Parts: sequence; C-alpha cells; structure tokens
Amino acid sequence: MAKLIKNLNLKGDKVIWIIIFFLSMISLLVVYSSTGTLAYKVRGGNTSYFFIKQLLLLGGCFFIIYVVHRIPYTVYSSSANIVLVISIGLLILAKLVGTNLNDASRWITIPGIGFNFQPSELAKLALILHVSRTLSRYQADESCKKEAFWHIVIPVGIVCLLIFLDDFSTSVLLGGVCYLLMFIGRIAKKYLFGSVGVVLGLVIILIVMAPLLPSIGRVQTVRSRIVNFFDEDETNANNSQNYQVEQAKIAVVSGGIFGKFPGNSTQRNFLPHPYSDFIYAIILEEMGWIGGFVILSFYLILMYRAGLIVRKCNRTFPAFLVIGLALSIVFQALTNMAVSVNLIPVTGQPLPLVSMGGTSLIFTSAAFGMILSVSNWVNEEEKLNEEAKVNEG
Repeated sequence: MAKLIKNLNLKGDKVIWIIIFFLSMISLLVVYSSTGTLAYKVRGGNTSYFFIKQLLLLGGCFFIIYVVHRIPYTVYSSSANIVLVISIGLLILAKLVGTNLNDASRWITIPGIGFNFQPSELAKLALILHVSRTLSRYQADESCKKEAFWHIVIPVGIVCLLIFLDDFSTSVLLGGVCYLLMFIGRIAKKYLFGSVGVVLGLVIILIVMAPLLPSIGRVQTVRSRIVNFFDEDETNANNSQNYQVEQAKIAVVSGGIFGKFPGNSTQRNFLPHPYSDFIYAIILEEMGWIGGFVILSFYLILMYRAGLIVRKCNRTFPAFLVIGLALSIVFQALTNMAVSVNLIPVTGQPLPLVSMGGTSLIFTSAAFGMILSVSNWVNEEEKLNEEAKVNEG
C-alpha cells in the first residue's frame, strides 16, 4: 500500500491515505449490498446502478482529495472569509427557494443537471476555516484576545441558526466543534460557559414549546424523536417513528460477532435508508461486531493521526484547521454509529466517506484533502530542517 501511495505521488500522512482507501472500499461493498431493494423499486431491478454511481462518486472524491491536498494551506486561510460569506448566502437561498426534501428546505437544485446541493456541507467547512483563522490571528502569549470571541460567535450563531431550523443534528455538531476549537484556542472560560448556557437554554425552551410552534422548521420532528427515544412504553415501540430504530436493533443483534458476511443482510429489505443514515447497522449485520469495531477504529486512528500532525505544526492556523476538520469528521461518524445502536435519538447524519450520497462525500473529501495539505507542509518542513542540520554539520 505504501508503494502504491508513493507511485501515485500522494503527499501527506500515509496512514490517512490508507484509511481513505479502506473506507472507500467498504463503502462500495456495503452500498452495493444495501441498495438491492431500492434498485428494484426505482431502477427496474438494475442492482449495479447504485454501485456504479458510488464508484464514480468515489473516483471524483479521490480527485478532489488529490487536488485539494496539493494546494498550500495558506490559500485556505486567505479565502476563509469569502467562503463563509458565500456559504451564508447559499443557506439563505436554500431557505427562500430551496428544494423540499424530507420536509426540509435545505437543498439547492443546480439547473440543467438536476444535482441537489446541500449548502450546510459547505457551511461546515467555511465555518471551521473562519474559526481557525480567527483564533490564529488573535493568539497572545497566555490566552486568546477577547475580540476573537465576538468575531467567532456571531458567524457561528448565524450559520448554526440557519441550519438549525432544518437540520438540528448538523447545527449541534458544527456548534460543538466550533466550541471545542474555541476551548483549545484559549478563549476565556467565562465567555465559553456563558454562551453555551444561553444556547442550551434557548434550545430547551424551543423544544419544550415545539407543540405550540409546529410550523417552525423541523422543531416538532426533533422533539418527537427525543420523546420517542426516552419513551420505553412497549405500545410505542412499533409506531412509525421508532420503526427504523427497531429494525436497526434487529440488524445489530442478528449480525453477532462475525456477521452474516457481505451480501447476506436481511434487514436491508426492511430498514429505511440502509445505505445512508443506518449504513452502520448493515455493516454490523454483515461484518459483525468485529467489522463494526474495525470501522470505528479507522475514525479513531484518523483522530490520532490528526493529533500527530497538530503536534508537528509550528503555526497556529494549520493546527486549528486540522483538529477542527478531524473533529467534524469523527463526531459525525460517531453520531451515525450511535444512532444505529440506539445510543442517541435518530438523526440524519451519514457515515463519512462510507454512506451513499453526493454533497456529503464531496465536502468530506475536501476536508480530508485539507488535512493532507497541512500534513504535506509539515513533512516538507521536517525535510528542510533535516537538510539544514546536515549542511550545518
């Protein structure tokens, strides 16, 4: 594998490249297995259609990662504010004239090709870029200047509010990543604790009052999912809200330790969205708990490798950027897995680089590319330092 990476002239952390490769292979395998029923419903039984589509998408994703990782990370720093403004504009546009999918106006349909674009995925990248740039600009000797908090919290509030009305889980994950970046960036704790208290209070009030506000976004849906998650009444177990949870439980339990092996899933015929939101349940059914642990370990190793890259950074922006992007990818993965094993209420988070999809795959690939761009820069810096030491000797 290392030789292949060298032959393809792939720069940056080799372990991360290996993780990308294996997640992509698992994606092809599980998407092909889990889309059989969907293929018969919408493609006249052409079971290879979604496999080929995912293969082409992953090929495009590899191209995106390759291009992005060859661009110097300084370009991302200088373009952070521009990308943020564009993403906010697209979020507003999606609210005004967006395509309604799953009772939420969070998509923009590109004319001519009919591709549905999700602005919140671009907003995630833009916000992490902005927060990383702002924290790096306002770093002082012992802490981060207080001006940084307001330069961060206002854009974060605007973006998360625009996303919150249609996609509660994405706004919470994005807000959490930005909050952790501010904590790591040494923003004063009084600002951090005060802001999180205000946000939690507003969210709780909104969810509690949801029955009186049924027309505001998907607040009512969020409330019902939370209520159903904590409602253990057996009469509620088979309603439409909890049907997917019950089917996911069956998939997890029936897979056992070693699984039924790829292609032998039965719950793919009953579980809604087995190729996206609940793809981890299909992985556990076909590859067993061992396979599920291997998938989990890939994301944890990614977090570890990101930490190694950060330790080698001698500049603040690339360090914040890598840790922010890695946290975003890993938190999303953990959320998808937690939903599949019923640890948290149902959300609509895909498994990064594994679930079938378009927008999520594209911007996850861009995030991987940015991490590898910083890794490449770190490696080049190390080589230059070693050469300097040799010349001095």
